[in-house]
Amino acid sequence: MSHTFLEQLWIARYVIMNGIGVTVSISLLAILAGSILGVFVGLALVYGGVVLRLVVRAYTDIIRGTPVLVLVLASYYVSAAVGLDLGPFSAGVLALAIFCSSHVGEIVRGALQAIPKGQTEAAKAIGLTFTQTFTSVLWPQAMRQCLPAWVNTAAEMVKASTLLSVIGVAELLLRTQEIISRNFMSLQFYFLAGGLYFIINYGIEHFGKYVERKTALPS
Repeated sequence: MSHTFLEQLWIARYVIMNGIGVTVSISLLAILAGSILGVFVGLALVYGGVVLRLVVRAYTDIIRGTPVLVLVLASYYVSAAVGLDLGPFSAGVLALAIFCSSHVGEIVRGALQAIPKGQTEAAKAIGLTFTQTFTSVLWPQAMRQCLPAWVNTAAEMVKASTLLSVIGVAELLLRTQEIISRNFMSLQFYFLAGGLYFIINYGIEHFGKYVERKTALPS
């Protein structure tokens, strides 16, 4: 049986590698876009006007309360209904980025609110603009607090990418299912897929720890 599995694994090696590449590409794009948007969401929640805060708060609560699968289906089918020609890959990235942004926004909001207000007042007193205050005073401190929660969110995006198979994105899970449909080795190849997802998330975790070490204040 093991010999047969190794044979089938060798035959399917390029299919599996393609699935890994699609999963990693989608996850990275969603994490990057979602993180950038999430920073602006967090800023709006903390420093925005009343109307802006209400709108952004509604956005984060609605998105966080919506299942990822619903966001994926909505991004694919609703975008087509309104005339946006998004393919499965683009729609999947959009859905995951929106979901990621709502979580990163809350992470950034909590980190910014944890910084003493006196630091912002001191920055104003020496004539710094808001942009200078954020980039030089607030963000370096907030980033250190955001990193652990951000790593968890990034790992969730990798796991959420498995849902994109429902709209035809040929990521790792869909490729695995295609292989199983040909050789019927469900247990072996699902275990393999699980191990590959673990390796991807393990890499994200260690990257996060590396950044934490590089940005940590000297003791």
